[in-house]
Amino acid sequence: MQIETIKDVLSWTVDFHKNLKECVTHCSKQNQDERARMILSYVSGHEASLERMVEGFLNTANLNALDTWCYDYIGKHPIVEHGHCDSPFKELDTDHIMENIVNHHEQVIELYEHLYSRVDIDSAKELLETVKNVEENEIKRMVQTANRFSDM
Repeated sequence: MQIETIKDVLSWTVDFHKNLKECVTHCSKQNQDERARMILSYVSGHEASLERMVEGFLNTANLNALDTWCYDYIGKHPIVEHGHCDSPFKELDTDHIMENIVNHHEQVIELYEHLYSRVDIDSAKELLETVKNVEENEIKRMVQTANRFSDM
């Protein structure tokens, strides 16, 4: 995927959530720990929700914001393409699963923060800030729910 505009970044983010959803779904069937399977199943549903939310931004955002160029950042900091899931969560416990999930999301949040600091167009800044806030709030919600699973 060639990433040049904010629309491309949003498309990449949709793919990120879709691939992570598919990976945790795949791993949830292989993990032997019941709590880990529950967390992976929860994360899968949450990633599907995030996928739909970001896709909603693609469909409703201001076209000027979506068409804002961001290739200068991408050229210096390439975005990792998501692909085949090699079952990274199948042997992890709940704490390590959430640590990995949070780490993945923090990288996405950092991307949006950096892009926000680089764009000059108000509509683009607003869109980036909104998506970043959604990502931050949703990862907080995931962590809180995972902590509740731990209390069970």
